[in-house]
Amino acid sequence: MIRLTPPITDKKVKSLKAGDRVLITGKIYTARDQAHLRLIDDQKPAFNLDGAIIYYVGPTPEREGQVIGACGPTSSYRMDELSVPLMERGVKIMIGKGNRSQDFQNNMRKHNALYLIATGGAGALLASKVLSRKVMMYEDLGPEAVYELDVKDFPCFVAYDLDGHSIFSEDNDA
Repeated sequence: MIRLTPPITDKKVKSLKAGDRVLITGKIYTARDQAHLRLIDDQKPAFNLDGAIIYYVGPTPEREGQVIGACGPTSSYRMDELSVPLMERGVKIMIGKGNRSQDFQNNMRKHNALYLIATGGAGALLASKVLSRKVMMYEDLGPEAVYELDVKDFPCFVAYDLDGHSIFSEDNDA
């Protein structure tokens, strides 16, 4: 098990391999399609993109006494093209579910970034790893606004590494 604490450095990205199990503790940021579109054009985002972790999620409303509702990952392929400008600005890790395009993978390696997967269908478990949340940007997007999540031991797997290995490949030696 590898522990990650943002901001993520190039050295840390290079050390991770497809299939590695990681636990993230610290600040991560949520963003889906509409938030990505806005972040691309936003020259002064409310958080530092350099070394940031973006989680593709639209959390459900929290119940009384909870910090957040279920917060399982959304399918990531919709953010393939939208992720590139954010990687160019320093985003190092993106978390979602499912396979990504070859073009995304090429850009990920070009920008020294990684894609991690969280377990789909485990939204309640993932919510239990969120200590706090606050709206950072685009509140009008509701659950798809950019939230800052303070997480402890948030579980993920490295899907692709910089050497071109993939957790989705049958011939993966990771």
